[in-house]
Amino acid sequence: MEKPWLKFYEPGVPHHIQYPDIPLYRFLDNAVRDFPEKEAIIFQGRKITYRQLGEEAANVASGLAQRGLKKGQRMAIMLPNCPQYIAAYYAILKIGGIVVNVSPMYVERELEFQLKDAGVETILALRDFYPRLEAVKEKIPLKTIILTDLHETGAEGTRQKSGTAMAEGFYEYAEVVETGRRLPPPSVQVNADEVALLQYTGGTTGFSKGAMLTHRNLVSDVLQCVSWNQDAVKGQERMLAVLPLFHVYGMTVAMNEAIELAATIILLPRFNIDEALEAINLYQPTRFPGVPTMYMAIINHPQVKKYNISSIRVCSSGSAPMPIEAQKRFEELTGAKISEGYGLTEASPVTHANPFLGKRKIGSIGLPRPDTDAKIVDLETGEKDLPPGEEGELCIRGPQVMLGYWNRPEETKKTLRNGWLYTGDIGRMDEEGYFYIVDRKKDMIICSGYNVYPREIEEVLYQYPKIQEACIVGVPDPYRGETVKAFVVLKEKEQATAEEIIEFCQKNMARFKVPTVVEFRKELPKSHVGKVLRKILREEEEKKKSSIRPA
Repeated sequence: MEKPWLKFYEPGVPHHIQYPDIPLYRFLDNAVRDFPEKEAIIFQGRKITYRQLGEEAANVASGLAQRGLKKGQRMAIMLPNCPQYIAAYYAILKIGGIVVNVSPMYVERELEFQLKDAGVETILALRDFYPRLEAVKEKIPLKTIILTDLHETGAEGTRQKSGTAMAEGFYEYAEVVETGRRLPPPSVQVNADEVALLQYTGGTTGFSKGAMLTHRNLVSDVLQCVSWNQDAVKGQERMLAVLPLFHVYGMTVAMNEAIELAATIILLPRFNIDEALEAINLYQPTRFPGVPTMYMAIINHPQVKKYNISSIRVCSSGSAPMPIEAQKRFEELTGAKISEGYGLTEASPVTHANPFLGKRKIGSIGLPRPDTDAKIVDLETGEKDLPPGEEGELCIRGPQVMLGYWNRPEETKKTLRNGWLYTGDIGRMDEEGYFYIVDRKKDMIICSGYNVYPREIEEVLYQYPKIQEACIVGVPDPYRGETVKAFVVLKEKEQATAEEIIEFCQKNMARFKVPTVVEFRKELPKSHVGKVLRKILREEEEKKKSSIRPA
């Protein structure tokens, strides 16, 4: 296969990488060995060294093994960014378990589906989520629920326990750490080709699917990311980790890549513009992976010049297209370079990026990463390779591509064909091998970096007794990139307000999925076979936007 992009790799970036045959947790072991007293995590003013982080991960692994977690079993983590997330993530992998990331924003319905689908029996969660977990515990095979608080970390000896009486099957994180401290570390052989992670992704079929990512997949993607950043120095980098770690992008780039570099992770529970600017000013990160809304919030902050943000050298932007003007303004403000890239859950996730030192093409997703092949195929059959300039489906092949979907053989066959991952995104490649995303074949909406799938929201709307038909589209939003709009047809003689429909959605889905706008229609546009034409509704919204002119 011709690879025109090879000659455009920046100097020093290898075309091929030697991938060690290791489990992912070896990155942490190496950092503990080589930089034991280096600060691994800074969180809410507390500092944790790599030695302390390594000890906590080992203790949690022993404690979980004592609680019955065995190799191959799935354990969920439902936490915002905090040190316990990192320690537990690596602990699960050390005993051969499989991590299942769960969004802390999920409501009971979403929790029940994902935990049941993955066969999760053990979960670590924030104490604030106790009511949701208790509500679903009897409906699924969940046996062990471990609770923690944001301020709690075994690395610093915090042992505060809640005075609240807990039901059977609920345990304290501190107890797991203490139990593990008294036990020898478990001896488990973990093969690089074994599944390390079930990362759930939505789809147009209306249900989430667990992408099976192996240790080899995740190790490969991290090393590809590291190779792309030739100026990175082990033991000297500082990573601003404000992307959610339960999301595959934050997990790989803000956590796993940071640990491979033995970087200090400046960890924030969530993105708050004032807190982020304070952290940058105080701790001077060198690397800042983010999404466009984060960079836009910084450049639009009225007091941004009061903060010293010049330490940032490298930013990787993903999850949504980066506005060209915003990218230019951010780079002028900080002196950093933003590398816009592309990835998807099924590829661990990064597959493409613009070079930091070589030729960048603003508006493009850049070049394929080392050892990654990419092509554009026709939309009708998916079998004909298209030449530069023609639009079709983007396909990926590389060591970071998933094993398949958990218990979804038919979905796996549709997505993985002849060694290629069919992304479902429509793109094109130019004469120099740079790729561009043109449209989303799957109708996915991206709100502030979160993936939103219309069919899932529509399924919830159809549960509302007054609604006859519903269709969800993404509409442009100056801050979030896109926001969710619902088009609704009510049943005859029924009346409803937008507020009551939004309130119903808030009770049945995570907040980032909830429609912000509801438009009532007498009917929805349909094809001759009765299929609702989402494309027409989207085009109508685009015309509305284009018809608005500044006064």
